[in-house]
Amino acid sequence: MTRAAIRPPELPGYEHIDDLGSGGYADVYLYEQAMPRRRVAVKVLRAESLTDELAMQFQSEANLMAALSTHPYIVTIYGAAVSDDGRPYIVMEYYPGPNLSVRSRQKPLSIPEAVRIGVQLAGAVETAHRAGILHRDLKPANVLTSAFGKPGLTDFGISAVAGEVSGAAGLSVPWSPPEALDDAGDVDARSDVWSLAATIYTLLSGHSPFEIPGGDNSALAVMSRIEHQPPTPIKRSEVPASLERALGAAMSKSPAVRPATAAEFARMLQSVERDLRLQPTDLDIPDE
Repeated sequence: MTRAAIRPPELPGYEHIDDLGSGGYADVYLYEQAMPRRRVAVKVLRAESLTDELAMQFQSEANLMAALSTHPYIVTIYGAAVSDDGRPYIVMEYYPGPNLSVRSRQKPLSIPEAVRIGVQLAGAVETAHRAGILHRDLKPANVLTSAFGKPGLTDFGISAVAGEVSGAAGLSVPWSPPEALDDAGDVDARSDVWSLAATIYTLLSGHSPFEIPGGDNSALAVMSRIEHQPPTPIKRSEVPASLERALGAAMSKSPAVRPATAAEFARMLQSVERDLRLQPTDLDIPDE
């Protein structure tokens, strides 16, 4: 989030505590809820952004996240409404820790933690896919950190029902698969798998897979590399070959070569954990 948040709305039953940040079309604030008493994050659509299309997208985000909020690694939605001054808002669980973009820029994560988070997020993504929902914007900045150090996937603002979306509108280029960068390209569950792998890569390296530290990292340059070149090698000798292979398979240029589902990718990561003599992380997906 980059720009300063504007005046927070007056919300009955909530007291404004602090500004958490601001994005392209919405501001996020910290409030204290009166009953039950707890701190919550409130995402508010900015007045100047209030087009019919964005209002519908905002409502869709609330509904999609609410449908998935029982998952332990998806941010819980407590409610949504419109303030007295006409701004739609979503009340969400407050995650006080830094998002994974901030964490990985400060210091790359350890191999065990990055793989564990990968399995946990894969469970969240698989749960969304089984509900017919594509996230479409998986990246480190959209994974928050709870008070207990657990990841929470958020920002379903450009999510879509599977089979009803194509094109690159609204995507975050460094974590977007080749097919998503084509205005006529079709995306599916394997596109989210690519972005999940790119996210894990970032946690390990401190930068996105097709970024060259000190090089030309403009959007056009990164897009060209995503479409035509392999990822920049992770310069960490302790990264096991099995993890490199898993990430490489999930970031294949062709969707047909990738793991078909987030669950399949998660099992590849669990195999990496076994290679490292770690207890495999539980894969939380709905009972079939």
